[in-house]
Amino acid sequence: MRYFIELSYNGKAYHGWQRQPNSISVQQVLEKALSTLLRVPLTVMGAGRTDAGVHASQMYAHFDLDADFDIDNLIFKLNWFLPNDISVHRIFEVNDTAHARFNALSRTYHYRVSTTKNVFTEDFAYKIQLPLDVDKMNKACEILLQYKDFQCFSKSNTDVKTYYCTIKEAYWVLNKTELTFVITADRFLRNMVRAIVGTLINIGLGKIEVEELHTIISSKDRSKAGFSVPARGLFLMDIQYPDTIFKTTPL
Repeated sequence: MRYFIELSYNGKAYHGWQRQPNSISVQQVLEKALSTLLRVPLTVMGAGRTDAGVHASQMYAHFDLDADFDIDNLIFKLNWFLPNDISVHRIFEVNDTAHARFNALSRTYHYRVSTTKNVFTEDFAYKIQLPLDVDKMNKACEILLQYKDFQCFSKSNTDVKTYYCTIKEAYWVLNKTELTFVITADRFLRNMVRAIVGTLINIGLGKIEVEELHTIISSKDRSKAGFSVPARGLFLMDIQYPDTIFKTTPL
């Protein structure tokens, strides 16, 4: 039987979600915990590949297991066994063909920018104390919705077959001393959100004009876009799936 597991994690200590040969990853730690507690070697498949230092408020992964087990008891034991920077929220059965990565309809990321020094958000936001024109940054977000090919924001030497993504929403929200960039798309390229944020910040600083974003995207050249902001401000916030993959409607 196939199960989905919903979890969250603070990515500071990890080299991203995906298992790495010489670095610790969230996938590696979760697989070890599940295999130990269920006493059978297990592999989990995540909904995405968050980069080193990126956090997740909501991540899904799936695993297969034929043996019966008490779900509530396993969740309790996992949260006792796992380090404090990984938390499991739910485990539920899905259809046998359900796939945490390929069946995802959309993913939403938030990127947090702090406009003042705050010792309590240092690990979870990018600090920039120069004045930003948020109106221009939001006008640039409207341009993002007009395109599909985002090669200019992709990390070089990636193995993807296409650079096409459908961005469903993109906007900035200012809340006192924190700016949050919200973006939802059907898929994301490696480093895409962080490169978009760096480009939009340059627009907010007046280093790039809003209309120049058309030229940047059309160039398909990563060197034309802005800098890549630090990973610590990036959060995977929400993943949506079609109801058809669930055996019962999840809470």
